[in-house]
Amino acid sequence: MALVLSIANQKGGVGKTTTAINLASSLADLEKKVLLIDLDYQANATTCMGINRGSFNKSVFDCFKREASFSDVRIKTANPLIDVLPAKTMVEGVDEKIIADSNRDFILYELLQESKNEYDYVLIDCPPSLGYITINALMASDGVIVPVQCEFLAMDGLTQLLNTVRLVQTKKKVNRENLTIYGVLLTMLDNRVNSGFQIVNEIKTYFKEKVFQTIIPRNITCSNATFYGVPVTVYSPKSKSSLSYKKLAKEVVTRDE
Repeated sequence: MALVLSIANQKGGVGKTTTAINLASSLADLEKKVLLIDLDYQANATTCMGINRGSFNKSVFDCFKREASFSDVRIKTANPLIDVLPAKTMVEGVDEKIIADSNRDFILYELLQESKNEYDYVLIDCPPSLGYITINALMASDGVIVPVQCEFLAMDGLTQLLNTVRLVQTKKKVNRENLTIYGVLLTMLDNRVNSGFQIVNEIKTYFKEKVFQTIIPRNITCSNATFYGVPVTVYSPKSKSSLSYKKLAKEVVTRDE
């Protein structure tokens, strides 16, 4: 059965989507079957996996509205080991439907049950907020990966995320299930700036062994890969960013084992 991991941080621009798509690609390189769920209304993970947002009618948000199943919206990618539940940028009435649902926190959890046995990993790219969509992602997850940018105010807002995780942990215990901080991922490290390493030390002091050994460097190849609609691990396999995500995938698999 798949290990379900949310990639979450309500602060935008910390590398959530970049992590989601490149971790998926790197896990596939390790012969792992991956389902990538795009829950961000910007639909960047969908686009960066080479999926044209005009090529499909139903998205994962239609699943939240109980108007589609995963099998209705699931799209196969160029990589036979990666499937995507795509997002659309313009979807109305999702929050209203969730609020009106008597099981509002468990919609994604329920939907995932039909597909979990088909995959080794399910990666959920969360939106930059702690609303109903993110709560659903956390309720459906076994663990959460928290990308943290190696820049000033990196810790800003993390307290709110950790409080939300604790709330979800309490709810999941009712069903005898757990949610862990699977790992804290340091991203966008600029080796030329000393303050970046100060942030690294601060994060490691706070989160200790939860911090992944892998640190993702700031590298232009990630932006270039996005332009071409592919993960950086495909666009430039030998770049520093690509090698870092491949190292991260090995860490994730090791922690899982």
